[in-house]
Amino acid sequence: MQSEYLKVDVRFEQLIQAAGLTARGVFQDRRIQIWRSLYERENGTLDVELPDGRTVRLHIKRYTATNALTSPAQLEVRGYHALVIEKIPTAQLIAFGRLSDRRSFVIFANLDGFSPADKLIEGGVPFEKLLIPTADLAAKLHNHKLHHRDLYLCHFMVKIEKDEVDVRLIDTARVGRLSRPFTRQRWIVKDLSQF
Repeated sequence: MQSEYLKVDVRFEQLIQAAGLTARGVFQDRRIQIWRSLYERENGTLDVELPDGRTVRLHIKRYTATNALTSPAQLEVRGYHALVIEKIPTAQLIAFGRLSDRRSFVIFANLDGFSPADKLIEGGVPFEKLLIPTADLAAKLHNHKLHHRDLYLCHFMVKIEKDEVDVRLIDTARVGRLSRPFTRQRWIVKDLSQF
């Protein structure tokens, strides 16, 4: 495996080129605005101005170095692909990579017009309006033998337009397969109790 790399979805090569990002730059670029810093990762955004004048926002997770065989970015990518295969809506993965010192990262597209479900409820949207769409997404997750280790309302991104409620599941590093029959029910109960 390469010691340092940046793998970009072919559909977003021009965007990453316009951003001028490299694997190392993901950790050094001062344009990246960090909005949450935890011991194991940082979450930030980067606004990229395109040649046509539009601005595109990228969401970046930068993970600290780990000795694990599978990097946090690889877990994020694995969970993302599990959702995509099962046609469960999520944010678009643009790129991912790692550095030779074992730090890793993922870059997702901004979900324009979406907000976390918990923030919408705090802002006055009745929970009843979000109940069925978020429950349907959780059911779809479980029906496809997947679970999410932190199935809280903050991981349901929601856009409401008139009577339409569009829901996407984020934080894909926490998505896993319900492969063992003995733990399947446990994960479903845990997901639902968090939900």
